[in-house]
Amino acid sequence: MKEFKVGKRKIGPGHPVFIVAEISGNHNQNYKKALEIIDAAAEAGADAVKLQTFKPKEHTLDCDNKYFQVKVNRAWKGETLYSLYKKVYTPWEWQAKLKKYAESKGLICFSSPGHESAVDFLEGINVLLYKLAAFEIVDSGILTRLGQTKKPVILSRGLASISDIKFAIKTLKKAGCPAVAVLHCVSSYPAKLEQMNLHTIPDIARRFGVVSGLSDHSLGITAAVASVSLGASIIEKHVTLKRSDGGPDAEFSLEPGELKEMVRLIRDTEKALGEVSYEVDKIEAKNIIFRRSLFAVKNIKKGEVFTKENIRSIRPGFGLAPKELPKILGKKAIINIKRGTPLDWKMIK
Repeated sequence: MKEFKVGKRKIGPGHPVFIVAEISGNHNQNYKKALEIIDAAAEAGADAVKLQTFKPKEHTLDCDNKYFQVKVNRAWKGETLYSLYKKVYTPWEWQAKLKKYAESKGLICFSSPGHESAVDFLEGINVLLYKLAAFEIVDSGILTRLGQTKKPVILSRGLASISDIKFAIKTLKKAGCPAVAVLHCVSSYPAKLEQMNLHTIPDIARRFGVVSGLSDHSLGITAAVASVSLGASIIEKHVTLKRSDGGPDAEFSLEPGELKEMVRLIRDTEKALGEVSYEVDKIEAKNIIFRRSLFAVKNIKKGEVFTKENIRSIRPGFGLAPKELPKILGKKAIINIKRGTPLDWKMIK
């Protein structure tokens, strides 16, 4: 399965890159700010916005013992899982309205469910596809429930081994999932460029027979744009109005102007990649005159022998092809030829 369809949008090789703006918790619990992020995504030319759908009490326990304390990733250190998820949480009463608003802007709106009841909720608002976060890729319950929706699922493979990915794809398809995409993802927040290993993207497509792409937590847009030249069909990037607003994901999120620039560069990269072609197009063909060809470089009299001194391969390209030079040397001119005249077989005995 090398492509799939979401609504009228085809996703996969040969189609425009599907660009997803991840809202996450960058609304900072402000509904108006969530709407403004959707506006920014639409203005930038993104194809979709993505929410996260979970309830903190079903995602983890409200517990502060050592197992639930966050000790990695500088943006999250000092939190418990429960306190972190309360900050990132998007109220469920917002989500149908956010989806409707995004669709009014021409965007597809979908979500990452954090547990099985979240899938049930999202089915109720009729999302067209699902994303499964890297940390849930080993959860057979969520995978099975997602497969049962009979809708496409995008997986993030952060931290996942080859066997983990095979397990997730098999579980989804066994439950009825019609199409699976797998995004390369480095689960560091932020991820460094030297961690990215973007060559994994084409390997995912070959190894698992799926649409591949990138869920990017690195700073800036370099990795996202570069991944398109390696065959990424989906790019997901976190978006915020201003990094200075703070929030758990702010540090590795793009501001609206940066998102717009990323979209522009991705679309330019698509144009440049084109397809395999050895044809000369009409615009390029105008410059064929600048190729080398055979010219008289001295005045040549009728009956005079052609030599390397009186004919040469030079620019422009109005004369005989340079490969004909050995056939012409030693032959005689049948007319007078003026210096600067392109050679033609009619001049040669």
